[in-house]
Amino acid sequence: MEALIFGGLRTPRGKASPKGGLHPLTPIELVSGLCGALPDAVAGFQPEAVEDLVLGCATQAGEQGSNIARTAALVAGWGAPGATVNRFCASGIDAVNVAGARVKAGDVALVVAGGVESVSRVPMFADGGPLYGDPALAAKVGSVHMGIAADLVATRERFTREALDGYSLRTRERARRAWKDGTASRSVMPVRVGEKTFSHDELVAFAPTAEELAALPPAFAEVGASGQDALALERYPELGALQHLHTKATSPPMADAAALLVLGSPAAAERHRIRPRARIVASATCSVEPVLMLTAGQLAVERVLASAGLRPDDVAIFEFAEAFSALCLKFQRDLAVGDDRFNVQGGTMALGHAFGATGAILVLNVVDLMEARGARYGVAAVSGAAGLGVATLIERLG
Repeated sequence: MEALIFGGLRTPRGKASPKGGLHPLTPIELVSGLCGALPDAVAGFQPEAVEDLVLGCATQAGEQGSNIARTAALVAGWGAPGATVNRFCASGIDAVNVAGARVKAGDVALVVAGGVESVSRVPMFADGGPLYGDPALAAKVGSVHMGIAADLVATRERFTREALDGYSLRTRERARRAWKDGTASRSVMPVRVGEKTFSHDELVAFAPTAEELAALPPAFAEVGASGQDALALERYPELGALQHLHTKATSPPMADAAALLVLGSPAAAERHRIRPRARIVASATCSVEPVLMLTAGQLAVERVLASAGLRPDDVAIFEFAEAFSALCLKFQRDLAVGDDRFNVQGGTMALGHAFGATGAILVLNVVDLMEARGARYGVAAVSGAAGLGVATLIERLG
């Protein structure tokens, strides 16, 4: 059984701040608004035919607690049961893969999957989980702060501050160009917020020069001095010391957003006369040790390509969550992927990281970009906290 992608929608990404463009809306409103817009976005889609709504959400507390997928389905007037999954930053892409696997297994014929995160309303770590709330437990399992893991990769791979800053400049330039020429807004649903309409990725407005980037202080030196460097060096003593090279501009800013995709079987496509745009060829989920942590997304890409008998050269579009500059530089170097195939419309460093929604946004981007380029294969991938990685290989149809 094939898992087909029929289309989808996402909200713009807003700043994760009380002053951010999406802050006035609850996460349930973000999702239910997309639910209401899907019939117009996907010809033939009928909400009453949806057999489940699967949402990724990394901080399932407060307004994002109590199975937000089920709550959003009820608010939207859908009969779908609803399930919420948490794989940290990879929650959204994992929700898509879980839904796709259920379609392939014949469990469901039509399902909606995606993710949501309103960081401005439900802050990171608001769930009070022990991995980041209990220092003794974190030290016991070897989990470090994400910024320390990024600086660890930069130190091990001998990336310079100039190289990290250079990547930040390039991804921001691509993002601004994509919004200027209109290609970035293909699947974006403008959102009504009070008397205004919010229709763009808000963080794209931050456009520092090379000189301004070079003047920024390291973002994680103080965190490292608090004991985090020692945890990292206990695992990698050969380094001697950690170089703190990442800044706020070479790290992903937090954002609010939601995204949904409609998936189903060939039988559902025929029954509802919905044109499939792509299919999920394969998916991969993996982990690496939690000190190095952020390299798992690249490993997931390598595994998903190997499972399909493909090489990086066979893939025209890579959408890789920009969990710090060092991870992107390593990915591009190791897999020999140039800027013409890698985050071609900019990435989360330029546009914002809405944890539970990011992976679903990347999958939607892959489908849009493959169609625009007439490409056959695309890959979306995310590295998550505690050493998690998820990837999805997609083939364009038609």
